[in-house]
Amino acid sequence: MATVTSIAGGAPKPVFDRLGPQFLERTGNRLNALYDSMSGIAARVAAREALDVLVMPVALIEGYVKDGIVQPEGRSPLANIGLAVGVTAGVPVPDVSTPEKLRPLAEASGGSVRRIGEAGGSAIHLPRLVAMRDSPVYAGGDYIGIRRTGASIARGIRLAPLAVGLFGLLVLLGALVAAWAWEGRRGKAG
Repeated sequence: MATVTSIAGGAPKPVFDRLGPQFLERTGNRLNALYDSMSGIAARVAAREALDVLVMPVALIEGYVKDGIVQPEGRSPLANIGLAVGVTAGVPVPDVSTPEKLRPLAEASGGSVRRIGEAGGSAIHLPRLVAMRDSPVYAGGDYIGIRRTGASIARGIRLAPLAVGLFGLLVLLGALVAAWAWEGRRGKAG
């Protein structure tokens, strides 16, 4: 039995979780599915970590092919992901078709527009993400700010002992067996 190690961002995880057992059943080989950020994957590839399958944007894979890291044959598109911009009804639709056209809108709202990689290149340059309170600007030379809105707040964490849940499950199972037995006796008596 061989182990096939794949690496991807978090999006394919539900699919790989379902396909892993099927892959094992059909091939006898185990899927070792790893997940990381794109910059984390790039660091693993740069460190020459043993990875059999890379699930990444096409431009990054093409960069690795160009650099001789990934074999040119055997590549296959997995998904086509589209992004959309929603605009409130009655408001003119802004042209956001290029980074240059999006930049004034983003900067007017305190944001920024960044390219994290170039087509055909393997380098990824991710800015830091910084949680911020109210600020006129949510971006800097090496960071992108994420505004804390207070829309959801974690008030605390409560731990419940596992035995309480198991005990409840046993009580429920016992009640189910008792009802089944009672119905069985009632059926014989009638």
